[in-house]
Amino acid sequence: MTADVGELVAVIRVLDRAAKLLGEESAHLSGVYGTPPAHGLEAGCPAQTLLGIHELHSAMKRSVEDLATAIGYATAGMDEAARRAVKSARFGPIGMPSGADRMARPLGDRTVRALETVKEIGAFFDRDIATDIDICLAAPQATYPPEDWSTYRGRQHAH
Repeated sequence: MTADVGELVAVIRVLDRAAKLLGEESAHLSGVYGTPPAHGLEAGCPAQTLLGIHELHSAMKRSVEDLATAIGYATAGMDEAARRAVKSARFGPIGMPSGADRMARPLGDRTVRALETVKEIGAFFDRDIATDIDICLAAPQATYPPEDWSTYRGRQHAH
């Protein structure tokens, strides 16, 4: 088995806590912004902020589901299926923390707490999610979508 069930349980609890915080933040921001125009393409605008929090929340829920699947397979003694599910979970939540790159600053307290919570288990993931979160939290303003795509692409390739 790629990871033991105890480790997976610890990780799923952290991700579930982050998912709950992001769900609360999503509900809060939906109440604040209502239904913004769908054509909001500026980083940090209401439409992008709502899209970002929904991306974060969905990413966390999917990660919890991936780990629950892995735990289920492991518990059932289906090691090969468990290994595949763990591999998928270790890839890291798609949209985490990039969803926050879309969001108006300052980020809400629940969003920051959720991101910091995920940093606690950063070593579980194959990618350096903790550094990605640090960069996102340090950004003084929303960075996606960029005003200048060529500069943005250059920065992406530099990482």
